[in-house]
Amino acid sequence: MMTKGSSKKQVIIPLSLKNRNKFMESSSSHITYLNKMLKSIKSEIMADFVQSDHTRIMIVTNKVATSLDLQTIEKYIKETYQINLEKVKASRLSQSKSYLNIIGILHLLKHTNTPISVDVVETIIKNNHIFNNIAIVFRPRIIKVFLKSNIAIIWLNIWDIQSGNKTKGFVTIDTSWIQRGHG
Repeated sequence: MMTKGSSKKQVIIPLSLKNRNKFMESSSSHITYLNKMLKSIKSEIMADFVQSDHTRIMIVTNKVATSLDLQTIEKYIKETYQINLEKVKASRLSQSKSYLNIIGILHLLKHTNTPISVDVVETIIKNNHIFNNIAIVFRPRIIKVFLKSNIAIIWLNIWDIQSGNKTKGFVTIDTSWIQRGHG
């Protein structure tokens, strides 16, 4: 497993261009008011500054935010008079891309001569509870291990929180769920 991505000390709030511009016009006063709200809930974090890119604002904090901090920041963003409430998407803590591979999967579907396809893998992922709350970044890749072997590896790129907790849960998972889905 490898991860890369933004700092753990960021809270990411996806916003429309109009709302990003409105928020950034008064970003220093927003930081002041946001820190007052965080102090009122006895949070250990403080917002240091705000950054913006083409899809979101990122509030950079002095420490890693908790879920309560995230809720407080989101509440502030939604309640601020300058932001259209219907245009605010769910905020989230910083995430990174994790690269996973699932090994020991049959390349040919059980009782057929049909190779496992990306569509089949995606369907199984969508319908299997172990992938709840997992966002796939790109379509899975399937690689046959050896030319004369019936074993494949499935590569997945997922968004995960910086600690990699979602990804770590996959380390010991039994992959027979893929074979049962085709039997």
